[in-house]
Parts: sequence; C-alpha cells; structure tokens
Amino acid sequence: MLSTLLVHLGFPLFGKSAAGFVSAAAVAFLIMLTFGSAFINGMRRWQKRGQPIRDDGPESHLSKAGTPTMGGILILVAIVVSSVLFMDTHNPAPWIALAALVSFGAIGFADDYGKVRKQSAYAGLSQWGRLVLEGAAAMGIAYFVNRAMPAYVPELSVYVPIFHRLLHFGFGYFVFAYFVIVGSANAANITDGMDGVLSKVFLPVLIVMGVALFGATHLHFLAGGVFIPEAVGLYPVLGATLGAVLGFLWYNAAPASIFMGDIGSLALGGLMGTLAMLLKSEVVIGVAALMMVIVLGSSFLQTTVYKLTKGPNGKGRRVFKMAPLHHHFELSGWAESKITERFFIMSIVFSAVALVVMKI
Repeated sequence: MLSTLLVHLGFPLFGKSAAGFVSAAAVAFLIMLTFGSAFINGMRRWQKRGQPIRDDGPESHLSKAGTPTMGGILILVAIVVSSVLFMDTHNPAPWIALAALVSFGAIGFADDYGKVRKQSAYAGLSQWGRLVLEGAAAMGIAYFVNRAMPAYVPELSVYVPIFHRLLHFGFGYFVFAYFVIVGSANAANITDGMDGVLSKVFLPVLIVMGVALFGATHLHFLAGGVFIPEAVGLYPVLGATLGAVLGFLWYNAAPASIFMGDIGSLALGGLMGTLAMLLKSEVVIGVAALMMVIVLGSSFLQTTVYKLTKGPNGKGRRVFKMAPLHHHFELSGWAESKITERFFIMSIVFSAVALVVMKI
C-alpha cells in the first residue's frame, strides 16, 4: 500500500524488498515504543490484578503477581499494521502469514481472557479444546500454503535439505503441517515462562528465517532450497515481526513491565511455523528453533513419564525437578537472568547450525 504510493511519487527505492523489510521493521518498532507505556497502563487498569500466577510454579514467580499480561495484543497490531502498509496486497503469501498470526493470536486471546477474567492460571481454554482449535487453524493454513506454491513445485510436498529433494507427502502433508505449525505455536508458548526469554530465543530464529527468505527469492544464493518468487511478499511481514519483538523486549526485559501472554506466544509460534512452510524450510527452521523444541519436549517428557510410572499412591516419577526445562534450572539454583541468557546463547548456536545446513 504505502510502498506502492511512494514508488508512484518518485521514490523507487521503496519498491525494493529490502526497503519493505527495513521500513516495516522501523514502523513496528516505533509503534511498540510509542504506544507501549500507554498500553501497559491500560492493561493494568483493566486487569487490576494482572496475570494469575500458578501456585505450583517456582516460588520466585510469586513476586511477579500484579504484572499485566496480554502484551501480545500490541505485538499483533504492530505486525499487522506495519506489514499491510508495505506489503504487496495482491500477493497471497503475506496474507497467509498474517492469517496464521491472527488466528493463533485469537486462540491465545480466548485462553488469556478466561484466565484474567476468573483470576485463575488454570482457567481459559481446556488443553484438548485449544489443540482442536489450533489443529483446525493449521489445516486451513496448510491448504492455502499448498495452493500458494509455484506451479513447478509438486503439490503436498516437503523439501529435505542436504539431500536437496522435494518429497511428495500426499495426505501426510497435512499431518506434517499440524506438527510444524501447532508444534511451533506450543513450543513458543511453553518457552515463554520468564522475563524476556521468548523474545531473545526468537530473535536468532528470525535471522535464519530472513536468510531462508533471501535464498527462496534469489536463485543460486543457497546450495539447495526451493526458488519461490512469490515469497518476496514476506519481507515486510518478517521485518515487522523483528521490529515488534524488539519493541516488546524493551518492556518485557527483566523485570518485566508486561507479559505477552498466550495471545503473543501462540501467535509468534504459529507465524514461525507458517513462514517455515511458505519458504519450504521446515527442517532448517526447526533446527534453528531447537531451543524451543527442547523446552516443549521437556514438558511432554515430564508429563508422559509421570503418567506411565504413576503408582497406587497416585504419584509418578519425575524426570525434572519441574517442567518445563527453565523451571528445572530455577529450582537447581540458576538465576532467572542466567537461564534467559544461556537459552539465548543456545538459540544462537542452533541458528548457526541451521545456517550451515542451508549452505550444504
């Protein structure tokens, strides 16, 4: 929209994909900084008691009581507004990405609203109800992602790096999409358990997605990969996401002034999985996001082992002192800030490995 107008007014630079990325990032960042304080005050007045804190979590988290949540609302507004201003509205790819962002954000909003309204960390959507809604959203997104692929890309296919092959999955493509998109959403959601941790872990993954996007829109930049010229429309979306995440970190860095809530973490994770599919880079971005995957896996492992080993007394064996993984480290004596920084470092390491995989 705005970029097209600027080109017509004699500013051809804004027709370039890099300009769309930078412009959207700058606008999203400015939206976060300009409206952040007022938004936080508004959330504090509305929510009064802030985010409910689980009584079975680490005791140190009880001090966070009263901190407002649902900061993801501002993140979504910043990403959507900045993206629409600079993207090609005739290209379906950015619309699909934004639809994923908003649909998973809506699910997160319903969950957050229930918790805040009832002032209970155990309220909100049921676990199975949320998974069903996420699955329905993922199936719709996967259908449109498949339709948006160039004609020379086989339908219902997945790209395998290193071997440089597109494999036809048939109906299994939708099963794969469920695990990629819903898995990404819940991995981000579970990781968001401490001040600033999700934003910091997410940033290196965004860089990998940026490289994957550049490779998908520039022939011969990468050793492998799939050339997807339509993906050029994703530059403003990716830029807006970077700006919004950086802007949110301004307020969410320890001690956090606001939490992003499920509306933010589910939306960012759902967007990550959708961008991975739009770029045919599911495996590479999965490697980059391995820190989030490990955190999600720790929670799944803890629950599974506990249920399988539950005895007559109703108690089972625990793999970790507490799940997810960052709570285990907290109970082991690590400071929250140290856990956040070490998760950030590991995210950088995994993202570096992903970049190597892209170049092989």
